[in-house]
Amino acid sequence: MKAKKLLFGFLMIGLLASSCYTEVLIEDDIVDAPIFNVGAALQSHDLWYVDINATRGSGEIPFMQRAFTVSFLNGNLYANNNIVGIGKTGNGLGIDVGYYNPLRGAVEIDHDIDGRWILEVYEVNARTLELYHAGTDTSYFVKGFQANNFDYDLLFYDNIQYFMQEYDAWEKVYTSEEGAINDFDDENFLQFFNEGTQNIFRSSIDRTGTSVNNLRWDYEGNYQVYDIENDETLKTLTLDYDFMGNDYFELYVINDSTIELYHPSSETTYEFKGRGYQQYLKSGKSSEVRKRTKTKNPVMNVKRSRKK
Repeated sequence: MKAKKLLFGFLMIGLLASSCYTEVLIEDDIVDAPIFNVGAALQSHDLWYVDINATRGSGEIPFMQRAFTVSFLNGNLYANNNIVGIGKTGNGLGIDVGYYNPLRGAVEIDHDIDGRWILEVYEVNARTLELYHAGTDTSYFVKGFQANNFDYDLLFYDNIQYFMQEYDAWEKVYTSEEGAINDFDDENFLQFFNEGTQNIFRSSIDRTGTSVNNLRWDYEGNYQVYDIENDETLKTLTLDYDFMGNDYFELYVINDSTIELYHPSSETTYEFKGRGYQQYLKSGKSSEVRKRTKTKNPVMNVKRSRKK
């Protein structure tokens, strides 16, 4: 979102013909001019991670709001709209969602579903670009990575609440012999989704192997994912049960279809496998259902208690 934008090259063409980017100080305001070679900038990194929490403005670009990463390759636009399969789908780039055409200081995007968009392109630093849409006065900030050094595991943990919602249900497939008997032993299925601003979970005691379509959800309540200070690969999860209070778990990702819940109070380990994968393509019902929003998990002051 910009108060002023100057094409400084028009003012000093002779002096700045070889310059790609200029910052001009006017009345103590730094005004950044569009980078010159937009095409080279967009292809300078294999993947651009969409930092949704850094977005500025009250508008929305639908395909940017859905994407975890976008990639620009030889005129084709790719996006990773799912956490499940990320790093493998499209050799890590995701699915083909449209075309792009570099312009002077901007990029024209023709998205297969969302149509044509003109985004001004600004270089924030060597690894970060700002994509600004004047019509909605909205900026998205993307951070560049090469595919061979992109930390897909960290992306899982940074966006774990979306990952948990990419399956229709999670079926319990393992309960450790170690651990005290507790009420959660009876829960065989979990489901996670958003309802407005609320994080909602459902649970079922139906026998394992039951079809997702035939599940009867016995309980519905709120859930919360927490960050742990100084531990990027540990998240904790609370499930608000009326009959047993907030049940607390350490949450681990085993792979893109399996999670582990460690229950510190009983010292029991559970594994749940995802059933009914929801792929967020460029069209269809699912593409309209989920959009990323600015989120900040609360921080829980605990230490990892599961033995590695």
